[in-house]
Amino acid sequence: MDDAGWPRVFHLLFYTCLAMAVTIATLEDGPDPVGLGLSALLGAWYTFFIARRPALLERLNPMAWHFLVLVVLNYALVRTNSSYQAMAYGLIAMPYLLLPGRWGYAGAVLFVLSSAAAAGAIEAIPGDPSVLAFVLGSTALTLIMGIFTHELVKHSEQNRIVGALEERARLAREIHDTLAQGFSGIIAQLEAAEQGIDDPEAVRKRIALAKQLARDSLKEARRSVDALRPEPLERAPLHEALRGVAERWSAATGVPATVSVDGEPRRLPEEVEATLLRAAQEGLANVAKHAGARRAALTLSYMEEEVTLDVLDDGTGFDPAGTQGGYGLIAMRERAARSGGTVTVESAPGEGTALCVSIPCA
Repeated sequence: MDDAGWPRVFHLLFYTCLAMAVTIATLEDGPDPVGLGLSALLGAWYTFFIARRPALLERLNPMAWHFLVLVVLNYALVRTNSSYQAMAYGLIAMPYLLLPGRWGYAGAVLFVLSSAAAAGAIEAIPGDPSVLAFVLGSTALTLIMGIFTHELVKHSEQNRIVGALEERARLAREIHDTLAQGFSGIIAQLEAAEQGIDDPEAVRKRIALAKQLARDSLKEARRSVDALRPEPLERAPLHEALRGVAERWSAATGVPATVSVDGEPRRLPEEVEATLLRAAQEGLANVAKHAGARRAALTLSYMEEEVTLDVLDDGTGFDPAGTQGGYGLIAMRERAARSGGTVTVESAPGEGTALCVSIPCA
């Protein structure tokens, strides 16, 4: 439940208990102008000074004063008619909702004692010591409820922090997979255009490719921020989206890239498809930056219990044991791991590179 959800629950509980107490008192003793007037005042005060001012919750000033008004009105109602003791269920959580930190515990004790006094329990203690045990037990139960509430809030806050960190990491990966790769491609096209400045036609072609890369990167960045599927997957199934990625990469680099599909294509979970598409983009980006390859090949294999993507090139290769791994490979492994998958790299100097992403989909 979100931060605004809990106050709404407490508001609903308050109004329900107020309506129930008024109904019980009216049915048992008939309409009482004093009780009805105090009930209306209690409801109006709660509505205008608490329910409609969520930004002031847990601020000692003015919420401590509003809480005291609720305590006084509840005391007057219970003194008027014992049926209004049902209001305790709607007000018992108010100290922890309205007051900050330890003030909530103090408010809870005040509410329990005032309610007991209104019901005549304090006066009855000298003649019946068991009443004291009841009052002390009610106080202890209320304090335990406060401890539980604060622990629940603390746990929820920790979950929000973890969620925020995970979302930050997701955005970092998305930015790397879109903006960083796009900028790298744009720089490469502009450098090529600069080198071929004496060939106006070649320059125009390179600038056109750079502009297209910029547009694609901008669209992807917007979709990443909105936590949507990658744009190619919005328009086509995974295997066709991979072909589109390969075609655009080949047009930008001049290196031919082929895409083949093994098995019967089928719909996969969105996270799995996004992971494989990003892996293809990152793999091809690494081929362009480091491999010096003459060709590249992507193979998407649909198996019974898993799906794999292989990105192969015939470039210079490298020693996997000696590389520290760029952020792209780290991010790729993190993304695959979230779907229960793995990333393996096989390469050797002068023998090209084989990148394999395997994700269970059964």
